[in-house]
Amino acid sequence: MADRKSISGLTDEEAQEFHAYYIQGMVGFTVVAVIAHVLVWAWRPWIT
Repeated sequence: MADRKSISGLTDEEAQEFHAYYIQGMVGFTVVAVIAHVLVWAWRPWIT
């Protein structure tokens, strides 16, 4: 069953590994974006 490929060509284990890295990258990007927004807001608040 592990030899079966999906439309993407990945096995289930490979797809799960890819998903874990994708989610980790998305969370990292979101954290950096939130920090950047907080720093810009501290520098020049757009809502007083």
